[in-house]
Amino acid sequence: MMFARRRLWIATFLLLVICTTIVKAQITTRCTSSCSDIHIRFPFRLRADPQNCGDSRFQLDCQNNRTVISLESRKYNVLEINYDKFLIRAIDPGLVNQTSNCTSFPNYFTTNVPSTSPFDYFAPNIPIIYVNCLATVDSSRYVKTTFCGSQNKTSFFNSSQSHSYVAIGEDMSITDLAENCSMEIVAWASARGLSGDNTTLSSIQDALRYGFELSWKRTFLCRECEASKGNCFAEGDGYSCNHRCYDDTGMDLPLPCSIHYYGVLTILYGGIVLISLLSFRFLCGFIFLIALIVYKWRRRHISMYQSIEDFLQTQSNLVPIKYSYSEIKKMTNKFREKLGEGAYGTVFKGKLRSAPFVAVKMMHNSMTSGQEFISEVSTIGRIHHVNVVQLIGFCVEGSKRALVYEFMPNGSLDKYIFPQEGIVSLSYKQMFDISLGVACGIDYLHRGCDMQILHFDIKPHNILLDENFNPKISDFGLAKLYPTDDSIVSVTAARGTVGYMAPELFYKNIGGVSYKADVYSYGMLLMEMAGRRKNMNPLADHLSQIYFPRWVYDQFNEGNDIEMQNTNEEDRRMVKKMMIAALWCIQMKPADRPAMNKVVEMLEGDVELLLMPPRPFISPREIAGDVIETITISTEI
Repeated sequence: MMFARRRLWIATFLLLVICTTIVKAQITTRCTSSCSDIHIRFPFRLRADPQNCGDSRFQLDCQNNRTVISLESRKYNVLEINYDKFLIRAIDPGLVNQTSNCTSFPNYFTTNVPSTSPFDYFAPNIPIIYVNCLATVDSSRYVKTTFCGSQNKTSFFNSSQSHSYVAIGEDMSITDLAENCSMEIVAWASARGLSGDNTTLSSIQDALRYGFELSWKRTFLCRECEASKGNCFAEGDGYSCNHRCYDDTGMDLPLPCSIHYYGVLTILYGGIVLISLLSFRFLCGFIFLIALIVYKWRRRHISMYQSIEDFLQTQSNLVPIKYSYSEIKKMTNKFREKLGEGAYGTVFKGKLRSAPFVAVKMMHNSMTSGQEFISEVSTIGRIHHVNVVQLIGFCVEGSKRALVYEFMPNGSLDKYIFPQEGIVSLSYKQMFDISLGVACGIDYLHRGCDMQILHFDIKPHNILLDENFNPKISDFGLAKLYPTDDSIVSVTAARGTVGYMAPELFYKNIGGVSYKADVYSYGMLLMEMAGRRKNMNPLADHLSQIYFPRWVYDQFNEGNDIEMQNTNEEDRRMVKKMMIAALWCIQMKPADRPAMNKVVEMLEGDVELLLMPPRPFISPREIAGDVIETITISTEI
């Protein structure tokens, strides 16, 4: 009886194992699907698959017998999934039907490789730039072609004098464009798609047909490491996981254990040997380099000195005082206390005989034409406003050029937006008052003078704070004067700082350059002030927050409030008001942005009366109307 019961238990157990195996096999079979000739399995899944299939972050769609992936709310056709190499290859729908007679336009407007969580950028993708020129270009980098597709509708394209080219844009900046040429759009393709010489049209079109590649290797291989709060890093063809360790005293070491205990002396001695070997080579070329620099400097600055002197002779109505170089040295105590350094000069603290402290900017001698000095004196020297830094005087003596400003004891705004050690954090009320003051200052530059002043470089570093944290706009090195009735102005090169520059400075088909470029820069500044973080942060906790303005718009659009710590209701209302005003300012098309006086009204008004703007991130096909202005990018500065 006992033996029979034991046999029954064994049979029951075996039956349970067999049933479990069958169920798992059924689930595996059910989670393997396909669309057209694309085989889909873990981690990918189709939208119509059961919920237990694949990873929801790798969801695909099957539309009209085509496999489609959504990246940044845009749909791309999937061409191949390589599960062994962790690569997915996709293509912009506008590039699918590429012909040898002409080069098709992509559907989507993007300056970066299309991507989203959980893909990374380690696949070898290259930009392919579509260029139009008013004259032929004699360069192997530019490949002659004809553009076709829905983008080919502007008078510039149809002009018999225009010439169309495509070029591999790897390691190419906006200043590398040939003279009288403008960039129309950028398409992305994998370097593996180049069939041969990248200076032939057929090779570039092969790359466009091949599409771009995204990798999910790091996300897939590092999921367990990052879940255990480890540091996942590339090693050979794979990834390794490393955790921080502790020494014998229990203190956390700043370096990995192996380096701390075994590698410090090796690195130190190796560095000494390497520096010794390089020093001899450096010394051999030092004398020749100094001679070359002196020669170039003398030739470059002869014309620069003359242009500055000609300017000062024509400006007899300037208010600032002209100082000698000896007076500058005396007021700065021989340049003893350095306050900071920027792109165009070094700033020192000084003191006038009448007691007030001043900030003295000594302009760099490397400036090619003295244009930055002339721009500062001709703009800020004419105006006086509570929110614009006051120019007290200047110095021009041979190669020495200096600007004397009122002293701002609390420094620049960037160290308060992005807190640094030892810097007292500002309250939300102070930050709001600063944002309102900056808006009033920009509005004065645009409408308060007999000439319209466009700053072109509004950013946190150029907003100074006095002893009462009143903001003042500074650094007019890129500023330009225009008649007040000019709604569209002419510029010959992109101006400003990346991250704050308006898109129309790069892409002519968005709209003409005007005072709305300053409105866009102010909007990016205002968003950083409200969020107290960079607008672009690749290290954000959530991938959706990498580009902060987009995340803020989505939160408000879904009816959610922005979470804030240690705040009251009034603080939250001020921050929401700043963010909505910022979203209006950073609209893609200049025509959709408000003027600065309207922005001031938004900030001074009630937050409940503010309407949400349209989504500020759009593709070229959503931009209505013809091209308003053509910006010719020139290599001349």
